Amino acid sequence: MISPFLLLDTIRPTGPFEPDWDLHPSVVIGTAILGGLYAYGIGPWRRRHGLLPAPPWRVLSYVTGLVIMLVSLNGPIHHLSDYYLFSAHMVQHLLLQLVLPPLLIAGLPGWLIEPLAARPVVGRIGRALAHPVVAGGLFGATIAAWHVVPSYELMMRKHNVHIVTHLLFMVTAVIMWWPVMSPIASVPRLSPGLSMLYLFLVGIPMQAVAAIITFAEQPLYQWYVEAPRTWGLSPLEDQQLGGLIMWVPGNLWMWGAIALVFFKWARQEAEVPRLYPERG
Repeated sequence: MISPFLLLDTIRPTGPFEPDWDLHPSVVIGTAILGGLYAYGIGPWRRRHGLLPAPPWRVLSYVTGLVIMLVSLNGPIHHLSDYYLFSAHMVQHLLLQLVLPPLLIAGLPGWLIEPLAARPVVGRIGRALAHPVVAGGLFGATIAAWHVVPSYELMMRKHNVHIVTHLLFMVTAVIMWWPVMSPIASVPRLSPGLSMLYLFLVGIPMQAVAAIITFAEQPLYQWYVEAPRTWGLSPLEDQQLGGLIMWVPGNLWMWGAIALVFFKWARQEAEVPRLYPERG
């Protein structure tokens, strides 16, 4: 039986969009917990174990990820996404799935995660989830399932279902990025070649969903048909723009990640002769 708490209706504003910076307690508390645990880990916990400090770039990456979480789930982006524009919702989803997770993972020193991964049960679960088939499959299935019309309408009309959906998006996205960014030896990264193939394949379900949304001949989501018109966009134009945002910037982001893996691989290969010069 579904808890009534999860079926609380979303209350939609009736007037035109007006930018505001409302804060949602669940987002603020969640961000504070993630930030507090990180600060404790790279501070008191690290010093107690005699570990080297985290590089400044890692700290900056993690903090930037937390800022993106706050900006994405509060203020104008949240307001536009939830009540007015499908296209704004797609921007929000790209931030939560493609930008936020790599920043958080990049901010994690390996010594901060390794003790947790060393626990037998946690390690087994982590290695299972980080298998590329599982990680990529969870990511693609989550995107596809929640853009089916009934699921999407449930998400938009039931506030706490929407919260759970965003948590699923972020968690499955972190799992998806882990095989190519893992900072720990117990869950090793894929080789550069496999990483590039993996990132290419992982992007296919997202592009397929984006294509279906972009080329639909009528609005798919009644929630946005009923929304006050914003910035002169009709429901169909807004939907097409949202599909294109998922399709083009989302695809370019994945190809950018593939390019980064390739150039890092090429640089490492170029450094081998200098490290091991041939002797005459």
